Amino acid sequence: MTVIKRTELEALPSRYRAQFVNSLSGYKSANLVGSANPQGQPNLALVSSVVHLGADPALLAHVTRPHTVPRHTLENIEATRVYTYNAVTCQMVPQAHHSAAKFAREVSEFENVGLTPEYHPNFAAPAVVESPLSIGMELLELVPIKHNGTLLVIGQICWVKYPQAALHSDGHLDISKLDLTAISGLDHYHSIASVGRLSYPEVEHPPTPLKLDKLP
Repeated sequence: MTVIKRTELEALPSRYRAQFVNSLSGYKSANLVGSANPQGQPNLALVSSVVHLGADPALLAHVTRPHTVPRHTLENIEATRVYTYNAVTCQMVPQAHHSAAKFAREVSEFENVGLTPEYHPNFAAPAVVESPLSIGMELLELVPIKHNGTLLVIGQICWVKYPQAALHSDGHLDISKLDLTAISGLDHYHSIASVGRLSYPEVEHPPTPLKLDKLP
């Protein structure tokens, strides 16, 4: 086993360090953020930092890099206050990864990478037709992270599109049925396999395998 200290980490070449540090947090969900500017120009951005902040109210968040250069997605979200998260399937990986290229503001990532936008009623931000799990979000807060200049984009869920067959009777959405991918590092994509569900943890008893029927 190798141990690397902070001073050694800070001395690494920038791209090498970015790849290494991005690998340390393990598997992360892959999501495409759909947004549009006030004129309706659609935009897509790949993120691997979406996190659950709470269920009541239903909040999700993601991290965006410092706004020291044009950030089309962030600017669209600030202007319209709405956006979408769209889970990336294994089949969507090439297109999703391509969307991270530095396209010009007037260029639609949807059109250039081969994905299809769809719009929900009275909601300005596009979702991705090819995604089996899309979430409409309303911006609540941008929280500056002073240590590195990034921003935590916090939003509230407005709507969710998902396949009914993946929903369990207790509200659990079985994403292992959706053929989603996970990301490690900056560019390593993985398929997802279910290990199983376990019962609620109690001090007196070890957990047992949990199996629930899906809704009809």
